[in-house]
Amino acid sequence: MGEKTHREATGDWYAWCLCKRKGTVARVQLALNVSDLDTAVEFYSRAFRTAVHKRRPGYANFEIADPPMKLVLFEVDDRGEGSGNALNHIGIEVQTTEDVGEQDVALSDAGLAVRRDDGVVCCHAEQDKIYVVDPDGLEWETYAVTDDSPDGLDLLGINNCCA
Repeated sequence: MGEKTHREATGDWYAWCLCKRKGTVARVQLALNVSDLDTAVEFYSRAFRTAVHKRRPGYANFEIADPPMKLVLFEVDDRGEGSGNALNHIGIEVQTTEDVGEQDVALSDAGLAVRRDDGVVCCHAEQDKIYVVDPDGLEWETYAVTDDSPDGLDLLGINNCCA
């Protein structure tokens, strides 16, 4: 399929750009706690004009093209109203495990303490990731998904979310 045909057929400019750009393409991941997953999915589907990418009990994520972002929702009992307890975690999704390794080296070279965690199942996907903690204790993750749907996890009833 040609470039113009793919863009027109899918309307997916972000995916097309990922295929065409050289180097690392990354997007911010914002993971939020929500009190009602169904209501939140409806709201964010409308707000970002995109369908949910993955839905599991108590969990949903969106791969948003504009702005490039991975939005993750966790249903929790103690969410409350306003901004209190809204943030679950924050990170940067990169394309490959090599990109994670490059970020590991860059952050280490900058004098930051880096924690590595490869092959972890989190957010209903297998990932290789690193973490750094900001001065106020907020943990940032940089990760690459190595398997978006690990076999058998739902059948085994394993809770594999980052909450």
